[in-house]
Amino acid sequence: MDLRYSEADEKFRAELRSWLEDAVPGHGEPPSIHDWDARRDYDTGWQRKLFDAGYAGINWPAAYGGRDASLTEQLVYYEEIARANAPYVGHNFVGLLHGGPTLIAEGTEEQKTAHVPRILRGEEVWCQGFSEPVAGSDLAALATRAVRDGDEYVVNGHKIWTSFAHKADYCELLVRTDPDAPKHRGISWLILPMDAEGIDIRPLKTLVGEGEFSEVFLEDVRVPVTNRVGEENDGWRVTNVTLRFERGTAFASEMVRLQQLLRELVELAKGTELAGGAVHGKRSAWDDPGLQREVGHIAAELDALWAMMKLSVCQSSKTGVPGLGGSALKLVYTELYQRIGELGMRLLDRGVLSREDFAGLPCAQIINRAMQSLSLTIAAGTSQIQRNIIAERILGLPKEPRP
Repeated sequence: MDLRYSEADEKFRAELRSWLEDAVPGHGEPPSIHDWDARRDYDTGWQRKLFDAGYAGINWPAAYGGRDASLTEQLVYYEEIARANAPYVGHNFVGLLHGGPTLIAEGTEEQKTAHVPRILRGEEVWCQGFSEPVAGSDLAALATRAVRDGDEYVVNGHKIWTSFAHKADYCELLVRTDPDAPKHRGISWLILPMDAEGIDIRPLKTLVGEGEFSEVFLEDVRVPVTNRVGEENDGWRVTNVTLRFERGTAFASEMVRLQQLLRELVELAKGTELAGGAVHGKRSAWDDPGLQREVGHIAAELDALWAMMKLSVCQSSKTGVPGLGGSALKLVYTELYQRIGELGMRLLDRGVLSREDFAGLPCAQIINRAMQSLSLTIAAGTSQIQRNIIAERILGLPKEPRP
């Protein structure tokens, strides 16, 4: 694995950086978190700009509108997108980060042709219908049922934590198609049109005051059999492909942004007066050796994490699917994110009492990120689940006893 950047990579970097310098400011400031129509337009509008400029689907096949970029070009892309503070995938993180890649890896030619180019152009927004009230960490225990009726499945069930369901066009939906089979062997993966009759979407307000999560109730919803990805009852294998993308490469740009956030916190510390500074002769919070040591440890772990991400991207480029190491990536990334969030909260001190910026302090951003970080060790498989996967599937340790 040679991940040194070539002259061609640096030429690509310069071209992308030049484009971003004009495109990012030109796209304007993001709308209010409560204006869902404007947020979808903002996110999909940015995706369309990426597509028109040739930067959408950086590693997706050119046949479906992607760029077919090399491994090192992918890494350059992630670095520069984060460096420019470009809009994130937002509304369509499911379609762009794991739904679309799953279709490329497992879908039929008809499914890929119908959906992948539209996802890349920002014309389709996807959500995820995996978790259920009694099947979160134990995802294979899901109970949403799909009964075949000729050329259709009739679906009944209840999903939860479905991000952007109220603005999505399609859903990657897990259903049980054989209730008599062992729980991992009776599942199927369906493409659910979100405008189908019988779908009831109920938004859930989060800790940070947003409502991107929803409960989704399905009552006699009809889905064409041609919308099944993979064979009937083979959905658990397809799901693991989805989860590898969700854990293995979906966080690439965010890891670079996390490095930037740490640098911003250092600048905040340098400008923050240390309590009792006049007594101890210290000018700022950054003069505390303990804080410097903590930041140094986190920075070193972030460097190691980025090296792990390079390995995951390399594996994905060779096989089409990230390796099991994605669980280690997800585990370390989300727990580091929480540590950085806690560090920011400590630096704000009494500023944490306000969710709005004041006295020159970036309270809104830091508090929002710290609150958001609490969910990251749960979403896409809890830290406990990731540790089980690492122990059993990577390290080869004895499996946990099953009841």
